[in-house]
Amino acid sequence: MARRATSAPPQLPERLAPGRRRRPRSPGAQERHLLSSVPAAQTLARVIRPCYGPHGRQKLLVTARGTTVLTGYAAAILRALELEHPAARLLREAAHTQAESCGDGAAFVVLLAEALLQQAEHLLRAGLPRSQLRQAYAAAAAETLALLPSLSVRSLGPLQDPFWALYSVMNTHTASQMDNLTKLVAHACWATKELDGSFRRERVGVCTLRGGRLEDSCLLPGLALCANPCGQVITVLTGARVALFVCAFGPASPNAPATARLSSPDDLTKFRKGNEQLIEKQVTQLVAAGINVVVVRGDIDENTLTQADKYGIMVIQARCQRDMVRLSEVLGTPLMPYLLPPLKPGKCQRVYLQELGEGSTVVFEWECSGAPALTLVLRGATAEGLKGAEQAVYHGIDAYFQLCQDPRLLPGAGATEMALAKILSEKGSKLEGPNGPAFLAFAQALQSLPETLAENAGLVVSEVMAEMSGAHQAGNFLVGVGAEGIINVAEEEVWDTLAAKAQGLGVVADVVLQLVSVDEIIVAKKSPMSQQDLKPLPKKAREHPSPVKKSTP
Repeated sequence: MARRATSAPPQLPERLAPGRRRRPRSPGAQERHLLSSVPAAQTLARVIRPCYGPHGRQKLLVTARGTTVLTGYAAAILRALELEHPAARLLREAAHTQAESCGDGAAFVVLLAEALLQQAEHLLRAGLPRSQLRQAYAAAAAETLALLPSLSVRSLGPLQDPFWALYSVMNTHTASQMDNLTKLVAHACWATKELDGSFRRERVGVCTLRGGRLEDSCLLPGLALCANPCGQVITVLTGARVALFVCAFGPASPNAPATARLSSPDDLTKFRKGNEQLIEKQVTQLVAAGINVVVVRGDIDENTLTQADKYGIMVIQARCQRDMVRLSEVLGTPLMPYLLPPLKPGKCQRVYLQELGEGSTVVFEWECSGAPALTLVLRGATAEGLKGAEQAVYHGIDAYFQLCQDPRLLPGAGATEMALAKILSEKGSKLEGPNGPAFLAFAQALQSLPETLAENAGLVVSEVMAEMSGAHQAGNFLVGVGAEGIINVAEEEVWDTLAAKAQGLGVVADVVLQLVSVDEIIVAKKSPMSQQDLKPLPKKAREHPSPVKKSTP
């Protein structure tokens, strides 16, 4: 059984200035954490660590609402957790920042931050003052970011097929048919690339459709929505003018805080007639503006739908907000919060219903002078399998967007972290003062990531790390962790984007520098007030109020 190697920076107390020694601990006494954020970071890392890397395991989560989530992606796991510790919330926020900007890397942020906080606590116990620790950590983080571009050995050319660069990014978790899925993503990204070399992520849509197998996934021209056509089904509509509504299609919601007071049958008749006139007015306004396609993210009123069918308006109910945002960006029309025609409706050459197996999609197609829009329709038997495939596709799209901005690539499979650890360790052993131990601490923290990869792959961690360390000491920094031992990442085509790695290191540095400055967590709690508490305070009590209540983290 694989065991995770843990080690502290070598001989840290001896490297500090004379006189800085930790106090002896009495036998049987439990050491108190000098950093209040360490226990929270350890707990969060303990949840995320088994999911790190292509051989990571999955979690079966039951959320507070009772829904079941099966996932191995750190961002989804963190989103489902209910956290109370403020340090854990700060770490989750940092991980979400990384996931939103780069598509992936949430587990990298959590695990590296936890390792750095543990090493920081070692330095504090060795006697390093907190202010000097923060300065030394900032210097080590700056040096790490400065070293990162020198490890880039390959880049994606402007005319190259991006398949080889996207495969390892999308294969974060082992999945079947990943070759075919990566080919579809590479083709979609390449075909929608602008003539000037730029790439807009909203040009590639993703649609999940239950039924069939993953290899039945395909690309459709235009933007396809897994939406529900309502009312009179119109299969094809040419010369479409589209309006997007993020509100109910009809009168105000019955849950609105308003009550109709009716005292006679005549009042009821007038109320119904007024409601019908309002519905007809709303629909005729759309007709007068030339709107013949309506996409709604909200409830659809039956009477309003009947009026829309009368005037030949195609009504489509979208399933998610992401589809509405993508349509708004591509068609150039706003999301309307009220049932009023937009000043600038979206224009499509054709809107039609496409049957795929047992399901169907609504496709928006138009002629454009620039890059076209494509939609990758994912097929699968289960909702959880489709979610995993969809997440992998979005990782690939985000990675291609980063490569269009910065085409440089870094060795993957933990090779970059091991190379950085080697360089920082060599520099730290030569530096005097607090910077030396800080560099060694960063090296130890970075080395914990390939250790986790080896552990999750079921390998003997000590043997793999010894072989990997020997190869890097010999100057071969392309050696990483594979499924059966060490591998050459260039031969296996395992790469990470430089932009995502630099962003992740920057996020980790920021959150760790904030947390090492915290020595105590103070939570203000409101106690229930009784009638006695509502009485005016004595003058002496008003002059000297009680302090804020402290709680042990």
